[in-house]
Amino acid sequence: MGEVVGEILPLGLGVAISPIPVIAAILMLLSPRAKVTGVAFLVGWVAGILVAVTVFTLLSSLLPEGDPDASRPVQGVIKLALGVLLIALAVKQWRARPDAGDEPELPKWMSAVDTFTPVKGLGFGFLLSALNPKNLILAAGAGVAIGAGYLSTAETILAIAIFTVIAAATVAIPVVAYLTAANRVAGPLESLHTWLVRESSTVMAVLLLVIGVVMLGKGIESF
Repeated sequence: MGEVVGEILPLGLGVAISPIPVIAAILMLLSPRAKVTGVAFLVGWVAGILVAVTVFTLLSSLLPEGDPDASRPVQGVIKLALGVLLIALAVKQWRARPDAGDEPELPKWMSAVDTFTPVKGLGFGFLLSALNPKNLILAAGAGVAIGAGYLSTAETILAIAIFTVIAAATVAIPVVAYLTAANRVAGPLESLHTWLVRESSTVMAVLLLVIGVVMLGKGIESF
């Protein structure tokens, strides 16, 4: 169990440190329907992560079983492929950084986030977490680690829960903070939003590169 948790921790962190959903959550928390829309977005975000990692865990459990101490070439190839994809995404994010003095380009849907209804916030949170290519790669890595970890049913559920909690933390923290102390966190949320908009590409590039290299290492270990 400990080895599996050690593998999924950086992958969950990779999902968590995603500037775009955090920016979206902050914009919703600064909108007229802040509380209900923010909570709905958080619920959708958590549900999307949970569904993605559960699906990949179930798929991974269908891979041929073998001796726990023997090499696992199938899992190794999958991890190597995921590592390469993460490094490719890191390069793409790095090249997308704005030049000095230029304003970062954000997705066009960002301008409409603060007008979302709770239903739209819920659906958007789910789609943003469950269908994001980067999240799918990281969820696949976690699913492979959990499904191939020779865990009991209870341990598998716990591992999925741990991954989901870590992955959802950065969206959950501002939402919970706003619900408990809206007046005090409004200013810091604005500052965080400004910083994330400016540095999002750099943050993601470095993070994806590190996790991609770690995934390559895990893949090599499987042979």
